[in-house]
This record gives sequence, structure tokens and C-alpha cells, in this order.
Amino acid sequence: MPNHLLSKYLAAPDSFDEMLDASKEPRPHWRAMLDGLRAEAPDLMRQRLETVQREVRQNGVTYTVYGDTKGTHRPWDLNLLPLILPRQEWEGIEAAVIQRATLLNRVLGDVYGPQTMLKEGLLPPALIHGHAGFLRAAHGMRHPDDIALHFYAVDLARAPNGRWWATADRTQSPSGAGYALENRSIIGRGFPALLRDMKVRPLEGFFGTMRDSLAHWGRRCAANGDAHPLRAGEAPLIVLLTPGPYNETYYEQAYLARYLGLPLVEAGDLTVRAGIVFMKTLSGLQRVHVIMRRVDDDFCDPLELRSDSALGVAGLTEAARRGNVLVANSLGSNLLESGALLGFLPALSERLLGQPLRMPSVATWWCGEPAALEEAIEKLDQLVIMPAFPQLRQAPVFGRDLKDGARAALIAQMRANPNNYVAHELVRLSQGPVYQPATGRLSAHSIGLRVFACATPDGYVVMPGGLTRVATGPDARVITMQHGGASKDTWVQASSQARHHQPVPRSMTAQDLVRDDTHLSSRMAENLFWLGRHTERCDDIARLLRVALNILFNVRAGYPGAEWPTVESLCAWFQLTTVPEPEPPREPGQQSQSQDQQSQSQDQQTQTQSQSQGQGQNQNQGAPPESEPAPAPVAHDALIEAALLLAVVSPDVPGLARQQQQLYNTASQLRERLSVDNWRALNRLVERTGCGAPPSQSEAMTILDDAAASLMTLTGFGLDGMTRDMGWRFLSLGRRLERLQFQSMVLRAALGMDPEGNLDWVLELSDSIVTYRARYRAQPEWLPVLDLLILDDSNPRSISHQLHGVLEGLRKIAKVYGPCGEHDLAPLHAELLALSPEADLYGANPRLIDLLTRVQRASEVMAEQIGLQFFSYTGSLQNKFETPRAPGYPR
Repeated sequence: MPNHLLSKYLAAPDSFDEMLDASKEPRPHWRAMLDGLRAEAPDLMRQRLETVQREVRQNGVTYTVYGDTKGTHRPWDLNLLPLILPRQEWEGIEAAVIQRATLLNRVLGDVYGPQTMLKEGLLPPALIHGHAGFLRAAHGMRHPDDIALHFYAVDLARAPNGRWWATADRTQSPSGAGYALENRSIIGRGFPALLRDMKVRPLEGFFGTMRDSLAHWGRRCAANGDAHPLRAGEAPLIVLLTPGPYNETYYEQAYLARYLGLPLVEAGDLTVRAGIVFMKTLSGLQRVHVIMRRVDDDFCDPLELRSDSALGVAGLTEAARRGNVLVANSLGSNLLESGALLGFLPALSERLLGQPLRMPSVATWWCGEPAALEEAIEKLDQLVIMPAFPQLRQAPVFGRDLKDGARAALIAQMRANPNNYVAHELVRLSQGPVYQPATGRLSAHSIGLRVFACATPDGYVVMPGGLTRVATGPDARVITMQHGGASKDTWVQASSQARHHQPVPRSMTAQDLVRDDTHLSSRMAENLFWLGRHTERCDDIARLLRVALNILFNVRAGYPGAEWPTVESLCAWFQLTTVPEPEPPREPGQQSQSQDQQSQSQDQQTQTQSQSQGQGQNQNQGAPPESEPAPAPVAHDALIEAALLLAVVSPDVPGLARQQQQLYNTASQLRERLSVDNWRALNRLVERTGCGAPPSQSEAMTILDDAAASLMTLTGFGLDGMTRDMGWRFLSLGRRLERLQFQSMVLRAALGMDPEGNLDWVLELSDSIVTYRARYRAQPEWLPVLDLLILDDSNPRSISHQLHGVLEGLRKIAKVYGPCGEHDLAPLHAELLALSPEADLYGANPRLIDLLTRVQRASEVMAEQIGLQFFSYTGSLQNKFETPRAPGYPR
């Protein structure tokens, strides 16, 4: 046994230890793991942990903790050692979960159907009708194959005697299965040999079964009525409905959408017409057959349910009631998550299934029953008191923590409103090993297990694993990810060598071939368009900062050169020399804006923030002036240098860090469309900035050099890693329009600078210095510089190259969607090509400055027109990001 790892391992005497038995010896199914660890070098565990943390960070695996300072970028906490379950034990868990899912599906169908269980007294009417999760609008709703509970999860805890108990049912929109799959992907790389030798069952087959089952019921919905039927061989459209990127499990939603190949949609992407749900795509409205939802019941439909919700689709309830769309899970399934139902499940199982409940629930007393109320009061010290209904929003109360006054007050409240309270027995959770990097040893922490099941036409199947959650401290009584809990992979051993799921392929014909993304929503196209623009804008800011700081760092005798006023004016144009004003002092008790936002309800916060990132704003604000940027006010070079250094790393001022954050925010809404490698590159880019502290000169240049290289990598993913479908065309169009605007602005400014100014900075800023030197091997002069940056179509930074690329992209889009403004840019391109190198390419040429001004304006107008034609449904333009921007540099 690895004595070093276990030298400080203290198993609690009154809890079940998952790794060691009562004699402190390893349990049989743990011996292979511990033997493997014993044979390894001591530093290998630390290396594994560093690898796991790096993969979590670079893959962008996050979990939002509301109110946490780490916010949406809180890394997923994944422990190295898995929870290991032997085959015989798992078979019992699997059978119990299948039975429980079947039972709850029957209960759900009865409560929203004939309500026989209420009539027979097996369920108290007050418990059902007093629950805010009981949706009267869903009563009488029919479901294909009588399946209303398509996905199910149950939280399990092991008692000190080793028996598993069910502590909570998750029936509304169970989360965690995607995190479990990600855990396996990461941990499996750390223990590949053990995973094979211990015959650990894979997870992939569960998700294939889930998708196939939804497709089966989607075909049933498509056959309902004769409107928009599926063609022969056509697959039903399944979408995953998300509340938006600020939801706590948004990463998981995007991960599952990408893994299952489903469009990730928000409420604004869907619409209901004549009782049928459609997705808004660039190709028009496409019928949706299945909605795999992550939006809470009452937020799903502002027309029939919660009227103030912007997370739902108006008319969805009626569409589901008609059977035109399958909503998984069914509307109203939140009702089953009430802890008060646990005590009634044994009798319901006997009545509906004709068999006893295989796995007991934690002992439960619903205080709405007089006898249960008195018993709960009598045993208060051994119980946890919780609200019976979710609308009450009360925190759990541990009876043993109450002093005399608080105890009496709680008892009085329970007697006054007994229906509102449920009491659960306090369960001593089992403990599992957690690796502690500080000491290099294992410690025992409380754990719980969430197991997942999905419905199929032939019954429920269970994921052969689950999400193991770890308490933050060894004495924690409640495990919740919202309070900093960690997670583990869950290994279920097979009787023979585990085999990966191999789905039976559907026979396909030439008519089934797809060569474009027919399910590209307008919102997704807009985000791809802005991903291209923000990637290019980050590159522009990084290169401008590098040019400006290079000039300042190499000042001779206090004179930076005749070109410096022009470079400085460009920095001022983009607000890079802005120094943030100190925040005014707040009155005692006054909250900051972020605190006010955190105090909102979580769902409404998600709604507001998600909307603010998906809609347009008046982009005509701050239109560029007629002439080039005016010289900036004279300031001391040291102050300018300090401001530029701050702009490199601080998101509190306009600059690289803020622009990278906007890039990250846009990419976050495209997670299901971006590869893991793409995400890793993006996360590496963002990691290097955002600290806020001004860097040294060498640190700043290293950050800028790394940023330029990372942005080239991201651009490479777009050029070589994406198919040339319509989504790629909008990404490319956004990038080209942004570069065209920037290059036009830079060249206008350069043409108006002091004639004594050096032209090296223009070539550096345009990433063309190497090409120039290779061709001319001489100091830069106006004629060859302007030819390279304006007329040379082989240079990807030239005005001609970008105009040609924009026109080609617009023409290809126009073949599918009709004219989109390509004829407005064509005359400018022709005028550009008509320039004479000898007659027109010289400094301060007013004709050239005027042409560049018109090119810049036309590209800005084209960007607005693209937004109106393809992304806007209201005809108004609203800003996607509310951060400050320079005049003439919209959005």
C-alpha cells in the first residue's frame, strides 16, 4: 500500500469509507488503483494534477457560482482520484434507478392526467396543488409512448452501513451528465492503463442512446398532422434550449450540444407559428421537432406561464399540447423535485408498479400531515428542515444548530404553516479519498453521487457512471457546487473488458448528403460575424500598442521622431491613452453596480445579460470625422507610456485586455461550434492579460508578442479548420470588414503625417515589414509602401486584397440570399484599381486620402447593412457590447 499517500488519511469512524474497510485495508475494487500508485514516482501525482488543471483551464470548463468573484470563469474543480464502484454493487444501483425513473414518470403522467393517486389518497392534494411547479396549463398534455420524463437524475448518499439512499430527485432539467463526460475525458488521459485494466465501462453509449431516442420521438411529432412533414430519410430537428451564457451550467450545455451535434438555441432563435415551433435560420424558418430544454418550467412560455420571462418561447405550451413538438423534460416536471414526495414513493411504487421500492429514500416527514409534524418536532435535533415548495426560497435549517429562541421560533412557524415544511433525516455521508497537492497525501472528504437515466422506447437506461460530488471540508453536511464543491470521475467496473458503444448506422443515400449548415440560426451567424471582427480588432490593438511602446522605449534625446504625433493620435483615437478615474466613494450600505446585479434573481440575470449580447445598437454613433484623426493633446511621454502599459493588461480601460474579453464573450456564445483546440488557443490568449497591474517594459512586449502569435493561431483555425459553409462566410466577412476599416484609417493618418516621419511604423502596424524588406532592401519610401499596402492584391493586408475578398464573399452570399450590398462597394474597388502608381502614390495626396475615407465609410455602412439584413428582426440597431469605444470605431 502507498504509505506516503495514506500516512495522514483519517477515515471517520461513523461514516462509510469508499476506499478502506473497517480494518483500514483497501477494499477489493480499490486494490488495483492503490497498487498502481504505490509503484509510481511520488512526483507523478503532482504532474497529473497540473495536467488536469491545465486541461480544465484551457478547455474552458467552467461552472458559474452566482456572486463569486471568479464569476463565469470559475474553473471546474476536478479531483484526481475517481469513485470506484464494483460491478455487483452497480447492478443494484442501476436497477433501483430504472425503477425510480419509471415510477416518477408514471406519477407525472397521473398528476397531469386522471389524478387517480390524488383521488385514492396516495398523494395529498395540498402537496400537489400548493406547489408552484404544478402547471395547470400542462394538465391533459399527451406524450408519445406516455413518456413525460425523458431525462432523470437522482442524488445518492451512502449510509454508514454501506447502503445507498436516494436524497433528491432531479426531474426538471437535470444537469451534470455533460460534466461527467468531460471528467472522464480528462481523468482518462491521466490513468489510461488503469482504465483499461480495471475494465471501466465507457460513457459514450449513453449519449448515443439519448440522441437516438429523441430522434425516434421527434419523428412521431413530425408525423402529427400534415404540416411540414419530414422527407424520406430526413432527420428530425432537435435543439438544446439554453437560458444563455450566464447560466451556471452553460459550459455543460454547450459541451453537450457540440457532442450530440445539436443546435444550441436561445429563446430568440425560436418562434411559434400556428402551433408549430420553428427555428429562425438564414435560410428561413425550419420546423423544430424536439426541444431538449435547460430553461425552468415557468420561464418556458411567457404567454401561458410566467409573463415576465424573456427566456421562453411564446406559444410553446400550446405547441406541446397539440403534440407538434416534444419538450424534454415535459413542462411541469419540476413538481417531482419536491422533497416532500419522498415519503409517499414506497406506497406509490406498490400501487403503480406492483413492487416495493428497491432503493429507499432518506427518511422524510411532510409536516402537512399532523402525525408527521409532531414526530418531526420531537426529532428536530436529528433532522434537516427544508421548504416543501420551491417558491418559498428558504435555506435548509439543521435542527441541532438551533438555540432555544431560534428553535422555538422555527417550531412556531412549522405549526402555523405545516404544509410549507418537510423534514429529512440527517444522513452521515460516506467519504472518499481526495488528493491534496500541498502535502502530496490523501485525505477523506464527504461525497455524494448523482446518477443519470434517459428514456428509450423500450424503457429507461442508466449511464454507467455518474457525477461524484465532493464536499469542501471533511465535516461538510451539504454538498453543492454553488458553495464551492468539487467533483470526481465515477468508474463502474464491467464483468468483462468494457466495449465502446457502436451505434448501428442508418443507411444513407446520395440525397442525404449535406454540404452546408442548414440549421445556422441568425443569432449564430451574427456571433460568427462578430467573432471575426473582434479577433481582428484584438490584432489591431495589439499591433498598435506594440508600435507605440517601441517608439517610446527607443526615444533618443527626448525626441521620439516626426512620426510619433501621428502614432499618438491613433492611440488616442482608440482611447489607449485613457487613465481611469478613481471610483467615487460610496455611502455606507450603498452597493456597487455588480452587487446590485447579483442580487437579482438568477434567471432574470441570465435573461438580461444574454439579451444584451445578442442584439444590435445604433452603430451610427461616433461616425468618423471627415479628416484623419486630430493630433492628441500634448502630454508627458512618461504619462502616455504608463497609460499604454496599463492598456495592455487592464480590462478597466480600453485596450488589449478589454478587447480580448469582448472576444471571449462572443466566443462563449459559440462554444458548441468551436473545436477544443480552438478553445485552448483562446483561453491561453486570455490568461496572459487581465491582471490589472501595470507590467514592466519587457513584460508588456512579451505579452503583445504572444498575443499577436495567438491571434494568428486563432485566425488559422478559421482559415484552415472550418468548412467553407455560410457560417464561415460571415466570420470571414466580419474579419475582412474590420481589417479594411483599420487599414484605411491607418493609411489616412500616415498620409497626413509630417513628411520627415519614418514609414517603418506603418509597415510594422500592417504586418508587412518583412515583405517590404525582402522586396526592396532599402529604407521605406512612399511609392513602394503605398503600392504594397493599397494596390498589391497578393498582400493580405492591402486595401485591394480586402476589398476583393469582401466583394467575393458578398457575391457568394448573394447567390443564396439575394443582393446584400456588393454593388455599393464595387465602384470603390474599380476606382482603387484605376490608381496610377506614378501619379497617385505619394504622401499627403488629397485624392488618395479622400478615397480611403470613402472606403472606410463604405465598410462601416456595409457592416451595418449586413446586420440589418441578416441579424435584425426589429429593424433597430443596438450595441452588442456597452464598453466605451473610440469615435469612428463602432461597436
